[in-house]
Amino acid sequence: MFGIVRPCGHRLGESLKTQWIAHLCGLCLALRGDHGQFARVVTNYDGLLISVLTEAQSERAGGWRRAAGPCPLRGMRTASVAQGEGARLAAAVSLVLASAKVRDHVADGDGVLARRPVAAAARRVADSWGRAGARSGSAVGFDTGLLVDAVDRQTGIEALAGPGTPVLTVTEPTETATAAAFAHTAVLAGRPGNAESLAEAGRLFGRLAHLLDAVEDRETDATSGAWNPLAVTGTSLDEARRLADDAVHGIGLALREVQFTDGRLAHLLLAHELERSVDRSFGTIPSGGEPPRLEKRGFWAGCAVATGLCCTCKVCCADEFEGPWSRRRRQGCCSNCDCSCCEACECCECCECCSCCDCGV
Repeated sequence: MFGIVRPCGHRLGESLKTQWIAHLCGLCLALRGDHGQFARVVTNYDGLLISVLTEAQSERAGGWRRAAGPCPLRGMRTASVAQGEGARLAAAVSLVLASAKVRDHVADGDGVLARRPVAAAARRVADSWGRAGARSGSAVGFDTGLLVDAVDRQTGIEALAGPGTPVLTVTEPTETATAAAFAHTAVLAGRPGNAESLAEAGRLFGRLAHLLDAVEDRETDATSGAWNPLAVTGTSLDEARRLADDAVHGIGLALREVQFTDGRLAHLLLAHELERSVDRSFGTIPSGGEPPRLEKRGFWAGCAVATGLCCTCKVCCADEFEGPWSRRRRQGCCSNCDCSCCEACECCECCECCSCCDCGV
């Protein structure tokens, strides 16, 4: 699973967590239903936003959910999952972008893809996904050629980029692709008036995804000699952080202009969780620097503190807590997770009080 929007169940609350899983499973099953079992590997956290946005704008009528059978990733439990045009559009976008990502890795000769037989097989898979995505997109009235064109332009832009090139020049194709996908959710939901604002939210989301990917890959790219937009354009981490924060702010403003039927989940994912994604990628620490070193606790005192941490669920649910013996700052088990573990985490269900803000979402 990949993507920048990776909420934890204890921050969603039971109702929104159920909705989020419904969209995640709906995307996975839409891929399987239209394109076979192997296509499910392109399921990603960001792709399900398309399904979320479509449903959030739509009138509440029957047909948006269906019962799904037991699945190992749900602990062999059944579930009510999203279905319909939103899930199919999410599947189409995920397939086309995954196809482009594989072709990009093949072109760079990353890892085992440097071997010709493996690269040839990967290209065939990528071509198959691209065609499948085009078929699914066409079925819901979306021209995936917009995404393919953006991907093709990306290669040329990267080839011409160098020191002094604005990093936003490099992120533009990604912005264009995500803007088109977000805007089409308004068409599917029968709310064309939302298209412009959603296109703006999508454009900024694409910018943010590109920037955070570059930040997270910065060290590994430097080691392997791979292309990285920040390194090539000479963009500092401070400037990248400024652009990322501006993008998150802009997404929030754009969402205010969208008419939702029920926008709670969309707002939480695209506003609050994106802020956490930025902090996670940049490894934010307090501006005052490292905290002062504290004396370690004794064995019995540490045991008492550990008991308190477990009884109050802070070990699992707190963003940070103080280690019972070392007194070092630790992250809660769920604070930086991909949520696959939290879907079955019963202890997180006690944390309904952990709202991320007082806006009522």
